[in-house]
Amino acid sequence: MKLDTQHMRYLTAEDWRVLQAVETGSRNHEVVPTKLIGQIANLKAGMGAANKAISDLAKLSLISKLRNAKYDGYRITYNGFDYLALKTMHQHGSMDTLGTTIGVGKESDIYSCTDSKGNSKVLKIHRLGRVSFRTVKNNRDYLRNKQTQSWMHLSKLAAQKEYEFMTILYRNKFSVPIPYDYTRHCVLMERIVGFPMRQLKEHFAYKTLYSQLMGFIVKLANHGLIHCDFNEYNIMIKDDGTYNFQKEDGFIVIDFPQCISIEHPDAEFYFKRDVECIRTFFKRRFSYRPKNDETMLDTEGFGEGYRYAYPVFSRDVERTGDLDIQVKASGYKRKLNDEDRTLQNAVSSMRGEGDQEVEESSEDGSDETDDEYDEEDDLSDFSDDEENGDEEENEKIIEALSTGVGKLKMDKLGNYILEE
Repeated sequence: MKLDTQHMRYLTAEDWRVLQAVETGSRNHEVVPTKLIGQIANLKAGMGAANKAISDLAKLSLISKLRNAKYDGYRITYNGFDYLALKTMHQHGSMDTLGTTIGVGKESDIYSCTDSKGNSKVLKIHRLGRVSFRTVKNNRDYLRNKQTQSWMHLSKLAAQKEYEFMTILYRNKFSVPIPYDYTRHCVLMERIVGFPMRQLKEHFAYKTLYSQLMGFIVKLANHGLIHCDFNEYNIMIKDDGTYNFQKEDGFIVIDFPQCISIEHPDAEFYFKRDVECIRTFFKRRFSYRPKNDETMLDTEGFGEGYRYAYPVFSRDVERTGDLDIQVKASGYKRKLNDEDRTLQNAVSSMRGEGDQEVEESSEDGSDETDDEYDEEDDLSDFSDDEENGDEEENEKIIEALSTGVGKLKMDKLGNYILEE
């Protein structure tokens, strides 16, 4: 979705109050009645001013009507939700100018931005459900009794959870971006001078980098958390030349809403998957295939020069912290509230829990095994055909929600689908 902010400066105080009124009414209504919008906005000029603001906001696609609704009303669009979030951050003083798009993911958009002092930052806008409208019918059972649950609300919960993860990890000296602010579905964080690891072609100390990445996985697990998506797309390689590679990590890890507790029943599976993602990347990019070396005594790292080639959950994880409990990560043993449970179910579905099969084969077709994992484990490749079809339909749904143009209907689970 393209975020167009050119109209923000022209919105009046009444426009903002009405837009916020639609957002407030959306908590209990799929379509907020026009009369209720006016009552919540409570403008001094009365319903006439509210109607004018509603008309202006609809023309800018910040709110929209739903076709075939049983009554006259409006719903907030993603554009309107974006405007409210950006205005709030501006009021906080944490962000002044929004820049260009620097990344687009399945569940988020990434923008460059600056604060009032000109400091460069990154804004992450969560957009859960963008590629999940069709699969939601099979995977999102938790919505069955929450038909008015919106993806905007889930995006808001995801942003809150990621900010909590980043804050507590940064305080505990993990290699993560500095979290500055969050509101609604947006998280403002440090801009890393570097590039995604997927773009890494060569590295002057790739063996050390490998060991550091494996050490991060173990350190995180020792503090009670498993990343669950630890791969070259969520790791930034530092490129500013100011760090001491022997004393600090040469990378920054991003994207945390999917983290789970080491108490989760599938913790070992996801720990192994994170390890395998790093092994597979270094094997393909650098032909680096370290093996266990019983002659080495050093077990503080992994790879060449150490006793073990890679970490193993049962052998290397020893709880030293309780970050999973502090951030209420999925699988921790304390009682969850409704919002925690709702978000965890959504993120679990995005991870594809239940489809936990790892293909174990070597590149040359031979099977080389040790006592813990297959030495040449590879993660299975998933077909993109169905996903590509889903993305095309999802973009049409998003466009229809944003513009109000298009035939949408809602299924019994409260999810939008295109009418034939």
